[in-house]
Amino acid sequence: MGNFHLILGQPQRIEEPFRKKRSRKIRKNIPSVNKKIDAFTQVSEFQKEEIQRELLYSYVGLILKFGLLMVFATSLVNLGFASHQRVNRNLELSYLLDKETKKLHTLRLRFDEIFSNGGEQSFFKEQDQWITPNSVRVIWR
Repeated sequence: MGNFHLILGQPQRIEEPFRKKRSRKIRKNIPSVNKKIDAFTQVSEFQKEEIQRELLYSYVGLILKFGLLMVFATSLVNLGFASHQRVNRNLELSYLLDKETKKLHTLRLRFDEIFSNGGEQSFFKEQDQWITPNSVRVIWR
């Protein structure tokens, strides 16, 4: 190997050894200047490609993150609506249950009063209030 001194900041040339190829094809004369590409040019082209690749990957990642954010947001909104409906239904059912429980309690008390002493007479007195005036009441014994 020859005497190589690398100087930073200076373009370096990559030279290929000259080989004579024997072929019958006619080769176009390409100037040797085009074949020789300095190292900084190759590195800069590689860096440009790498930057473009990273930019593309970051765009794809951003699109995926935005899509997931939208899915999570819509799921959260749907979950909120479903929870709100369940709470409203629960409140409505608890209100109806309280109302029916009070109604059952009053009917149970009335039923117990019928089988107590004098309960039959009080029941008939209550029934009198339901009979309209000027009507005939028939009691079967």
